[in-house]
Parts: sequence; structure tokens; C-alpha cells
Amino acid sequence: MSATALSLGALPGGLIALPGVYRPQADTLLLAHALAQEDLGPGTEVLEIGTGTGAVALDAARRRARVTAVDVSWPAVLTARLNALRHRLPLRVVHGDFAARSGGRRFDLVVSNPPYVPAPDVLLPSRGPERAWDAGPDGRSVIDRICESAPALLRPGGVLLLVHSQMCGAQETVDRLTGAGMDADVTARASVPWGPVLRSRRSWLARTGLATEAEDREELVVIRAR
Repeated sequence: MSATALSLGALPGGLIALPGVYRPQADTLLLAHALAQEDLGPGTEVLEIGTGTGAVALDAARRRARVTAVDVSWPAVLTARLNALRHRLPLRVVHGDFAARSGGRRFDLVVSNPPYVPAPDVLLPSRGPERAWDAGPDGRSVIDRICESAPALLRPGGVLLLVHSQMCGAQETVDRLTGAGMDADVTARASVPWGPVLRSRRSWLARTGLATEAEDREELVVIRAR
């Protein structure tokens, strides 16, 4: 599958978000576009890691997949459950770490929009909205765990869809998944303006070599592996 560049607009929705829950943005929409290309239906088992409002998980549920969504944030779990009720869609939403909460199950499709913003602090935040985006000095604290866990989470022929910033190293993600025995590639890209979090870290990002002082756009990628 070749990479495609997408024009990003507003995500339709009627979704609600409790305070501190990551609201659907460009990365959510890019992942939703990638999900739309997958063959889903009754009996398809889907896992979403880091569900937030549940936007992507609910897209899969609308297509009659059996979806489990997990998040470490209780406000996100409650938000996703409320959105499932509002939209009258079956969605199993659980709280905790994805590796522990998957319970040894395997899935046909795993999707994730994980925290990926580089942050000066090595320790990941344990509360607050920053949990949805801060991911350590290289932005890969959660991405690398997903790459490591993916083969055990997927059934034979199963697919992983993972969205993150090019700033974190798309090729490193591809290489890690390939090293784990999967066939991986970048299948979608989008260029978006820097948001307030990146803008607030401009000087630190420049000092660490992750960006330049002049940069004001971020490339998002979707990596598909099976």
C-alpha cells in the first residue's frame, strides 16, 4: 500500500469530552481515514490503544466490529463510554495499561494514536491532560512498547495502524516492527501546523535537534504493519 497525502478537515462527530481528555484533532482524523481503508465487519475483533473520546473506536463499532478500547486516563474511559451510549454503539472500554488489559487476547486489528510529543521530562506524567501527548525526550516511550507488543496482540494476518509525528522517527517505527517479524510501511501522511504544545517547546526541541527554530509544521504519518 503506497503512502497517500490527505487534506485534513474537521472531524464530524457529536462527541463530548470531559475536562482533560484529548479532543479529536488532525492525527485522529488521519487514523480514522486509515481505518476506513480496512475490511471490517461482524466478527472483526478490534483493539484501540489510547482511545481518548472513543472517536476511532466508535468508527469501527459503526461497521459492526467487536471493539475493545483502553486508556490509562479515567476521564477518557468515562468519556468514551458516554460517547458510546450517546451514539448507541456497543463499545467495551477498559481502564489501564494496554498490555495488562488486553488479557492475552489477540485481535484482527489494533489501532492507536498514542502519546508521541517529545518532552523534556523522562518520566511520563501520571495525571492531567499531558498524559495524552507527553512521551519522553524522543517521543517514543509508548510507541516502542506498542511495536514490541504488536506481534503478540495480533492474530495471524492481523493489522496494526499506528499514527505519530515524523519527529519521533517513522523509519525507526518501521524498522522496529520489521525487526519483530512484521511487514510495515508508511501508508499515509499529512502536514499540519504546530499546535500550542510544540510551540511552547520550540527552544528545547531546537536544542535537542528534533526541530529547528524556524519550523512551524509537523508531518504526521500512519504506519501499517501486519
